[in-house]
Amino acid sequence: MKRRSFLATAGIGAAASALAAPALAQGVRQWRMVSAWPRNLPGPGIAAQMLADRITALSGGRIQVELFAAGEIVPGPGVFDAVAEGTAELYHAVPAYWGSKSRGILLFGSQPFGLTAIEQHGWMLHGGGQALYDEMYGRFGLKPFLCGNSGPQWAGWFRNEINSLDDLRGLKYRTTGLNSEVCSRLGMAVEAMPGPAMFQALQSGALDAGEFIGPWSDSALGLQQVAKNYYWPGVGEPSSAEECAVNLDAFSALEDDLKEAVTYACESLYNPVLTEYNTKHAMALRELVNEHGVTVRELPQEVVAAMAGAMDEVVAGLREDSDELVRRITESYLEYRDLMAGYMPYSEGGQLNARAAVHEG
Repeated sequence: MKRRSFLATAGIGAAASALAAPALAQGVRQWRMVSAWPRNLPGPGIAAQMLADRITALSGGRIQVELFAAGEIVPGPGVFDAVAEGTAELYHAVPAYWGSKSRGILLFGSQPFGLTAIEQHGWMLHGGGQALYDEMYGRFGLKPFLCGNSGPQWAGWFRNEINSLDDLRGLKYRTTGLNSEVCSRLGMAVEAMPGPAMFQALQSGALDAGEFIGPWSDSALGLQQVAKNYYWPGVGEPSSAEECAVNLDAFSALEDDLKEAVTYACESLYNPVLTEYNTKHAMALRELVNEHGVTVRELPQEVVAAMAGAMDEVVAGLREDSDELVRRITESYLEYRDLMAGYMPYSEGGQLNARAAVHEG
């Protein structure tokens, strides 16, 4: 999708007329979903609409979900509080945005050098993650679900080449979540602006570099127009889970079958969203390289090693956090990460290495 056409559609509905209060008539609930994304943003904006439609369908129309994009009711960064306070019934965003609420929340979204998308879902479903997720968000009056994943993210767009660790010091860089802590420890000047604000910031020099998601979503924002060096691997976010959180009172008031409908709507979208990202990222990367002059570059190994060391320090801090729940979340995550780290080199890693050898040959 071209930047101009995406931006033209992203503003549709921003000046919405006065909103009716949630209604419960003839057994039909009118729910408002607020999202952290512009409307129809390739990747998360599209996924948010898919979720709204799926909840409506699986509930047999007894829950009518209307999506409001970032800024149409509240700004993107305000969706967590809006749903917690009952201004809307549910939101679509990512856990990486809520570190100010609790650092423990960040582990449910992405972890530098952490879980892949499939492993993240496995931790939730089979490693005790969902119970901890529920406990943490319950503090804020929310019922959370993972409902998608962007897969491996990229290190991002850089105006200048990175040849050494020294090149990162003082670099103005946009990122989120625990990766912000890692990058700060390397002397980078981290900015937490919304992803769609990156274009102007890179263009004006307010940013030297930044990461958002990956080729599909990034190219829709036009980032290739203002920075030509696209760096991998995105070790700061080996995956990035998308979430839906429902106001806990609204969820508790549902009949049991409707609770199941909401739960399954979220869970059933995780893999379709992930596989769409992977497919569209691959297609977009070809176009970025072949048609837009983007140069794909690998981060120097000394940078990756330094980031790994910084993440070890971050994890040590999480394990000693003053909040007992944060410590339990951290230990559960580490236990599952280590379990997968002992297995995946033989399974996924082995297959990818074997395929790469054939492909290169």
